[in-house]
Amino acid sequence: MLTTCYPRPTLLCLPSNHSPNSSFPHRVNDLSMQPKSTGISRRLVIGQYKQYHNTSIDLPLNRTQPFGLILPGPINSSSVIDQSVIIRPTSYEILESGMILMKNHINLNEQVEIVNICHKLGVGAGGFYRPTYGSGSKLRLHMMSFGRNWHPETKYTQLYRSDGSKPPPVPGVLVSLVQTLIQDARARVKSPYEIPSMCPDICLVNFYSVVGGLGLHQDNDESYEGLTKGLPVVSISIGDSCEFLYGHTRDKFKARKVLLESGDVLLFGGKSRLIYHGVNKIIPDSTPLSLLQKTMLKPGRLNLTFRQF
Repeated sequence: MLTTCYPRPTLLCLPSNHSPNSSFPHRVNDLSMQPKSTGISRRLVIGQYKQYHNTSIDLPLNRTQPFGLILPGPINSSSVIDQSVIIRPTSYEILESGMILMKNHINLNEQVEIVNICHKLGVGAGGFYRPTYGSGSKLRLHMMSFGRNWHPETKYTQLYRSDGSKPPPVPGVLVSLVQTLIQDARARVKSPYEIPSMCPDICLVNFYSVVGGLGLHQDNDESYEGLTKGLPVVSISIGDSCEFLYGHTRDKFKARKVLLESGDVLLFGGKSRLIYHGVNKIIPDSTPLSLLQKTMLKPGRLNLTFRQF
């Protein structure tokens, strides 16, 4: 079931008690997001940082130089050729019972704010790192936890990482945003009981390089009570697009595919809470030009997944 709203209306207003210090504005019609096609100006801008596109994620993480999301140096505005602004419509698609995709739902200013928050916290204590298994193999992404530390082997059992750092709490402005996203999703499904309400106290922040990915898996490490209630996972995508897989088994060839683009929100809870899902591939050079200009975000996909333990 696909519902399209065009032109984009005012979507969400954060609760009146959200932090006045946040730069999140009230959600308004956003006319600044550029089309996803690779245009001349996109190639010119990204070409200045071509050396970053082929950076191997297998290089050892330099502990003296934290992993950040922002490219060094300013973008040369003289090399950017203006493109006509094309408004991307906002749409809502029910993928499964309790699973809804809200396209273009996070506007440009909010995306910029999220990038800045994650970059600032990511270079600090408890910031981005490469999760490593006991065998020495590493996940094909950089990760940071808010609220609770998570590790692919120890799950949520360890309060501190191996380097002694403790994860920062989920930023309050993001908690407010997620709760509002859930309210909007609940209004779009047949019954609000398909997607239960929740208050996120955990956020896993993943950054995938252009060669990153993640195999099919279930998010089943939260509390038995939360899983039984089907409390939803709320996923926000920023930066490069990805080919996202989901299905009822771990069989990649039986999984369905959907394109997740910058500004998209995916929620899965209720009957779909334990659905298998993964990132098959990242689409290079697909970050919206306007986001690249405002953030200098590294090539790759930033993904925030919120849940309640």
